[in-house]
Amino acid sequence: MKIIVCVKQVPDTTEVRLDPKTNTLIREGVPSIMNPDDKAAVETALRIKDEHEDVHVTILSMGPPQAEDVLREALAMGADDGILVTDRAFGGADTWATSCTIAGALRTAGDYDLIITGRQAIDGDTAQVGPQIAEHLGLPQVTYAEDLSVKGDVVTVKRQFEDRYHIVDVKMPCLITALTELAEPRYMTVGGVFDAYKQDLTIWGLDDIKDNLNLDDIGLKGSPTRVVQSYPKQGKGQGEKLTNVTPEEAARAIIAKLQEKYII
Repeated sequence: MKIIVCVKQVPDTTEVRLDPKTNTLIREGVPSIMNPDDKAAVETALRIKDEHEDVHVTILSMGPPQAEDVLREALAMGADDGILVTDRAFGGADTWATSCTIAGALRTAGDYDLIITGRQAIDGDTAQVGPQIAEHLGLPQVTYAEDLSVKGDVVTVKRQFEDRYHIVDVKMPCLITALTELAEPRYMTVGGVFDAYKQDLTIWGLDDIKDNLNLDDIGLKGSPTRVVQSYPKQGKGQGEKLTNVTPEEAARAIIAKLQEKYII
């Protein structure tokens, strides 16, 4: 079985700062980590490898050259090899262009049985890239996986759904998006770290995967999303507080406020 896990290097903070001129993230001075949902996806692939024979786990990441750090972290955890997709032509990509590029890289990688991605990245929170990759590749997909098992060529997924869950059987090849709750990542071993930094990574640029891409769908020029304005989340002002009123007066005040706001 061949499993490919897609991971992203993200800023290690929930307080993301934005450049007011370019509407892009300010990454200077912020350490980078493997996206938490993606790390759970890596751990899930490694658990499948532990439980089944002849499982090969490849980690794929699209990003700048320094994104190789998250690939080596995954190798130190126990993955077999890593592919870094990096080129200036891919810069500025939104979710559409990112998913098109990753899908092209996956086509270049060849055969696979199972693709696992994180549900979403903490620097974007869109949860779009995984499902878009599946659509580009024509694969069945199950999102929001909080538990997963493999038997033969069928993946059984417990899928989070509001206040309950679905149990879904899907035949491979397929794509699964993982929640952080799916698996607690294992620690890297000292020997694993040394081995990871001795191992060669596969580095692909535009020329390596262009035969599997539509060049109009990559990078900034291939991104239909346009950010008109961005700003940090603002705190809410103090609300109106009514005291010494009867229940009837309170109800009338609430209804009046809802009508004022055109909610009712």
